[in-house]
Amino acid sequence: MFDAILNQIDDIVWGIPTIILILATGLVLTIRARGIQFTKLGRAFKSIFKENEGHGELSGFSALCTALSATIGTGNIVGVATAIAAGGPGALFWMWIAAILGTATKFAECMLAIKYREVKEDGHVLGGPFYTIEKGMGAKWKWLAILFAVFGVLAGLLGIGTMTQINGITSAVNMAFDSNNANIAFTIGENSYTWATVIGGAVVTICAALVILGGLKRISKVAEKVVPAMAIIYVFLGLSVILMNATKVPAAFALIFKSAFGFKAVAGGAVGWTVKQITESMQKGIARGIFSNEAGLGSAPIAAAPVQTNEPVEQGMVNMTGTVIDTLIVCTMTGLAIVIALCDPTFIASSGNLKGVQLTAAALSFDLGGDGVSVQFLLMLCLAFFAFTTILGWDYYSEKCLEYITNGRMKLVFVYRLIYIVAIAIGPYFTVNAVFTIADITNGLMAIPNCISLIVLSGVVAEEVKKYFAKYPTLQ
Repeated sequence: MFDAILNQIDDIVWGIPTIILILATGLVLTIRARGIQFTKLGRAFKSIFKENEGHGELSGFSALCTALSATIGTGNIVGVATAIAAGGPGALFWMWIAAILGTATKFAECMLAIKYREVKEDGHVLGGPFYTIEKGMGAKWKWLAILFAVFGVLAGLLGIGTMTQINGITSAVNMAFDSNNANIAFTIGENSYTWATVIGGAVVTICAALVILGGLKRISKVAEKVVPAMAIIYVFLGLSVILMNATKVPAAFALIFKSAFGFKAVAGGAVGWTVKQITESMQKGIARGIFSNEAGLGSAPIAAAPVQTNEPVEQGMVNMTGTVIDTLIVCTMTGLAIVIALCDPTFIASSGNLKGVQLTAAALSFDLGGDGVSVQFLLMLCLAFFAFTTILGWDYYSEKCLEYITNGRMKLVFVYRLIYIVAIAIGPYFTVNAVFTIADITNGLMAIPNCISLIVLSGVVAEEVKKYFAKYPTLQ
């Protein structure tokens, strides 16, 4: 009953109007920013390690890692699997489309966050869509800024920041250490929980609490070390799948494109099924894509705002690489591994109704061969570290939203940290479908006011890009 209600709300929030708004935002910004995600991507990657001068608390690399720590997580491993399970292989195609357009969105929202940020009396910097809306659109739109900030707090506390991440970690731990659910700790209703789940959840909660109570700089230091290492390991795992199954890759891409446009359907009564299949693929692909890369969500700009720079456009370009890394590289690795497996009738017959991390693990094990134990363990490590850093990143995002709402009352922010830690602790005991649906809902609610502001301020984006490249003509 509860899941059914959540699904109804999710269908409303992620209906056609929201999908059109998000895609239209990316398209408008692609045009107004002169296709910057295509023409300046190489320059953007070169700027990642550049040392900048100016107001701020973090280097550009630290800010990118903090943003990636919040994006590279369960969305890349569990979210892709749930999208394909619910919307078919075609969901991966729509994730790509959302990411290509979303790269321009990520550039614009991060650039504007730096342009409109505030440096507080104590020297710390606060910025994000709330200030972009209030300062860029005018004080009369402050209600929309507050609405975004409220949704940001809810997303961190109830959705993408806590329950989905800890749920993904404990599912992977349970899969690695007690896949047969032989050691039950306790039962709630129809659901039983193993000692692996309980102990894994407790360890992650304690570790998260130690870092969260240390603040932004501790979060960024952890992210700088963990994110690059885990991303390299996971990409290596994904490349191994592709190289070992190179002959199956063309069939996998064919299945993705056919599923995306419902080409399985024929004339007559199946036409309705075709439209439904396309809609579901778009909905799940775009929703999970945004869950993963957060382009248009408004979260990454909060991490970009404290960067030490006087050039908003340059840091905007640095941050847009996050969408490329997250979705076009990491998510694609996961998606191809699953679709390659789905091309084989043997896997389809053996996988049954696997969902989430179990589906990803089964697909990777099938593609790579062997007993699958080592793959499951490696996947558990990657997921654990990815999701752990996402927990930390989203604590920072939601704290900044709360700081804006409360006018900087840090005592309330500290209380929120404690509540956030409690939400992490109870996350393992919700169903996978429920936590991902809640995350989808809160993500969609955040994206709506943010995308509205980006379309309204697209002229400012165009002007800033023009001024920047006129100032540095050698970068043209």
